[in-house]
Amino acid sequence: MEKIVVIDFGAQYNNLLTRRVRQLNVYSELWSRNTSLEKLSDPSIKGIILSGSPCSVYQQDAYTIDPEVFNLGKPVLGICYGMQLMSFLLGGKVYSKGQDEYGRATLKVKADNPLTKDLKGEPIVWMSHHDEVVEAPQGFGTYASTDSCHNTIIWNKEKNLFGIQFHPEVTNSLCGMDILRNFVYGVCGCKGEWVMDSFVETQIKKIRETVKDEHVLCALSGGVDSSVVATLLHKAIGDHLTCMFVDHGLLRKGEPESVVETFEKQFGMRLVYVDAKDRFLKELAGVKDPETKRKIIGRLFIEVFDEESAKIENIKWLAQGTIYPDVVESGTDTAHVIKSHHNVGGLPKEMRFKLIEPLKDLYKDEVREVGKLVGLPAAMVERQPFPGPGLAVRCLGEITEDRLRIIRDSDYILREEIAKAGLQKDIWQYFTVDTGANTVGVMGDSRTFGTCVAIRAVTSVDAMSADWARIPYDVLAIVSTRIVNEVSGANRVVYDITSKPPGTIEWL
Repeated sequence: MEKIVVIDFGAQYNNLLTRRVRQLNVYSELWSRNTSLEKLSDPSIKGIILSGSPCSVYQQDAYTIDPEVFNLGKPVLGICYGMQLMSFLLGGKVYSKGQDEYGRATLKVKADNPLTKDLKGEPIVWMSHHDEVVEAPQGFGTYASTDSCHNTIIWNKEKNLFGIQFHPEVTNSLCGMDILRNFVYGVCGCKGEWVMDSFVETQIKKIRETVKDEHVLCALSGGVDSSVVATLLHKAIGDHLTCMFVDHGLLRKGEPESVVETFEKQFGMRLVYVDAKDRFLKELAGVKDPETKRKIIGRLFIEVFDEESAKIENIKWLAQGTIYPDVVESGTDTAHVIKSHHNVGGLPKEMRFKLIEPLKDLYKDEVREVGKLVGLPAAMVERQPFPGPGLAVRCLGEITEDRLRIIRDSDYILREEIAKAGLQKDIWQYFTVDTGANTVGVMGDSRTFGTCVAIRAVTSVDAMSADWARIPYDVLAIVSTRIVNEVSGANRVVYDITSKPPGTIEWL
């Protein structure tokens, strides 16, 4: 199967490149910068992309690659740091601009080249860099510039090596997909025969080969990711799968009952229900730091699974619904930590289970597509994301039963009104947060001192970036009135209008 390999130098959006290539119906994977030349010489690899990075090429411990990769006879596309590294290794000069450059720039094509074929006008591209190539290596020409960056696109015709200073993988680069399409098809000669059905077939085969006759315990939360994993595993290994649903007391209103009804009664899966509410809330009592909360929840999940699985014979594997944004935000060997996810950062170093994560290279929209292909109902596939640590990441400060009640009740009202307004398909994710701030109010001519509840609602495609949702004022007014009137202890409602970046979708 033909593929495009993306070499990982640590950019937060490096795997977004693989996703964009897969959107072009060509399979793509993210590989380590330490991958051997022998492996990169595989004939199935039609092209190589060098990702961005938080590094500078002249740093002592800067991430690098064997320069012989440029002599393999395969097209190479260096993006931002990837361009700078390629130029540096091949004898070009890379200097600091003296200040970072982030945001929009106008691309001005100077000469015809394969990457900008059929581009019209002067498209907007997205810059995010500190250094730039001030002198291209021998054999390279300059084919496009911006007002602030002379060598925005460079090309070595003889070896088919390309460098671009901007990020085509982000939607802010309006010509980004066109440039990637030109590279994948025009330069690398790919045919575009890969579809998501291939992923499902490959994963089912891979799961069977990996697990063999051993038994798997799936951590089932009822959310989209774990539901898709459970269904994929059930198709692959049938009754060798046992799903375990841990009620940690941090779920939304009515969710425990819904999970049991769907997977045990409708899908006929083996399901173990564990009521661990008291145990989780006891250990979380008095804890305010969000990272500590996540670590506690992750540790307790594994402990509960370890204890409960000991009651089930032959369990060797733990399956989780980890997806790629979880991995990125928790940090990789190159990418920086944003926030730990309980199914990534909370796992102990020594664990009785072997870990299987079939979705760890996918984004949320790809996971939804897999869900449809394996037969999950639309209502479940289209369900908005819910974090593994649950309401713990929507409760700022100490977690108490009363504060969880406020979040559950206010969240239920928000979901009800969003559904009544017919907005549920227009908004990626929406929920309420107990901000931990008590504010003065007045009700019935009396002074109140209650909780300030925040509404968070965003639009997104893959959760790597998001914009705040423009919910109509009349809907917000109804939600606010209902929360203040119906949720005891809440006396103020605010609306979060922060995009990602700079914020994250969840507050903690």
